[in-house]
Amino acid sequence: MRNIIVTDLARPDTGMLAELAEHGVATVHEAMGRSGLVGPIVRPLQEGARISGSAVTVLCWPGDNLMIHAAVEQCRPGDVLVVTTMSESLDGSFGELFATALLQRGVRGLVTTGGVRDVADLRAMGFSVWAAAQNAQGTVKATGGSVNVPIVVGRTTVRPGDAIVADDDGVLCVPRSTIEEVLVAARSRVEKEAASREAYLRGELSLDRNDLRGLLRDLGVGYVSAADHDARR
Repeated sequence: MRNIIVTDLARPDTGMLAELAEHGVATVHEAMGRSGLVGPIVRPLQEGARISGSAVTVLCWPGDNLMIHAAVEQCRPGDVLVVTTMSESLDGSFGELFATALLQRGVRGLVTTGGVRDVADLRAMGFSVWAAAQNAQGTVKATGGSVNVPIVVGRTTVRPGDAIVADDDGVLCVPRSTIEEVLVAARSRVEKEAASREAYLRGELSLDRNDLRGLLRDLGVGYVSAADHDARR
């Protein structure tokens, strides 16, 4: 594929993005049929951040951050920058200066399969990052790549304009074409969990509420007293 920068990116509705962030990664992941997770290749640099935004995707050469510089120009308020490399690279390709530029443009955060540096500064700035490594190793600006093309990030494919949801539980990609139906499923799940929470506060057991006793029986799981168990040893 030739190196390109796609400029006319379609973005999801901002209200839908805000609702995805409110539900969070775990709930939306379940609502999607347990799909879309980037996986443990990236971890949050901070605690307590919960964001969502429209993906601006970046494909870089290993050890080279030229295309991140190019991607900044394409970012708009509410975006999340999503960066990967053509082959594995954990070099620190992103730091405080990039974060300064992105904050000025209203970008909500960074997801990268590479490394970041200036970690204390990033935390102090309140710029949210999910990265594969913290690494002071610098990079060059020498090789072309692409911006706003489909990329593979961990366990999922991220397309430009997809919704990115990220919090302490990880990073999730929601395809732009499915956001509305995913939100319907997420709302239903939230209502179901609220009812279960009330039931547990009343003392009801999850075994009974989820009708799991029959499953235990079918799997051959039985109950015995401690005395009978000791006698069988």
